[in-house]
Amino acid sequence: MKPIISEKDFPTANKFVYLNTANVALTFSGAEQGLKDWVADVAQNGSNNFDEHAEENVFNDLHKAAARMINAAEENIAAGSSATELLCSLAWAVFPGKEQNVVSTEIVFPSTVYPWQRVANDSGCEIRLAKEKNNFIHLDDIIALIDRHTAVVCISHVEYGNGQSFDLERLTEAAHKHNALLVVDATQSAGAIPIDVQKCPVDALISGAYKWLCGPFGAAFMYIAPHLSEKLEPGLVGFRSHNHMWDLDASRIAYPLGGQKFEFSTMAFGCAIGLTRSIEFLNKVGVENILQYNRQLADTLIAGLCSRDAVITSPLNDRDRSSIVTAYFKNVDSKAIIKRLKEASVFVSNRAGSIRFSPHLYNTCEDIDIVLREIDSIITNQ
Repeated sequence: MKPIISEKDFPTANKFVYLNTANVALTFSGAEQGLKDWVADVAQNGSNNFDEHAEENVFNDLHKAAARMINAAEENIAAGSSATELLCSLAWAVFPGKEQNVVSTEIVFPSTVYPWQRVANDSGCEIRLAKEKNNFIHLDDIIALIDRHTAVVCISHVEYGNGQSFDLERLTEAAHKHNALLVVDATQSAGAIPIDVQKCPVDALISGAYKWLCGPFGAAFMYIAPHLSEKLEPGLVGFRSHNHMWDLDASRIAYPLGGQKFEFSTMAFGCAIGLTRSIEFLNKVGVENILQYNRQLADTLIAGLCSRDAVITSPLNDRDRSSIVTAYFKNVDSKAIIKRLKEASVFVSNRAGSIRFSPHLYNTCEDIDIVLREIDSIITNQ
């Protein structure tokens, strides 16, 4: 299988086998350099170069790059320090009331639900979580929880624990049928699975930088649909929240238009610059190309695991799967295998008793061969 990137893009990828993107990705080298350059410049020159004009416009390129990735308008993109920060601000802005409910799943990453739970503690709204069945969430079980009192359906596009991918079009249709919002945490999908918010009109979509986007910690982006941003007041505000941010006057606040109203304060701006570089890089490679490449890696891995009698606990059909693969071996402790793999410089994660493999564009077929050989050795010598 021909590589879709060059070695210089991820220069350490050939020094070990890293199948752990669903935890933390290797950072694109251009993103690392962009971050370093900004930190060095501010450290050495203060605001001589990163002046008021530069700070005011620091997110412009990120707006453009993220918008291109998900087929949105750049004015509908907001930058932030983390996906959780942006989701918290959105949750307080929406503020579902006492007679309303918020729908998600019981296996979603906690940060996707916690912001709504915090609001619920004040507002009294109900949190409804679809139950898992054999490590799988049936889409119909999510939809069955949506009714005329549902304010928000907030799900992870791809579940972190088993790699299950949800049909956003069906969920959008089901939510909108009851005048509910669909809010999507795309941290486990953006950069690895194509997303088009024009074809699938989700109401908001948020992604952190440090997983499949191959960016640094400390940055994230949010898409918020125009109809929603027009009527919401952000839950978190700061001096950037005024539409002329350097017109400093504590007596008033007039929000910018579009997604930028959710950009509220200073941050480690170099992280946003790094994220911009990584998204630009992924856009150039093509997310559809990345999806197909990662699927081939995952297919090779799954075939190898099955031939070794592993129990695959992630979905295998094209509709529900992603490139995250979870599996365990009967009568062999997964934690022990993971520990031994780490000793052999093969890096994966433990999730719910299964080994979670998450290959990305910097991995190769040789990486898959290595992990399978190491597993053979571990099982033989247990």
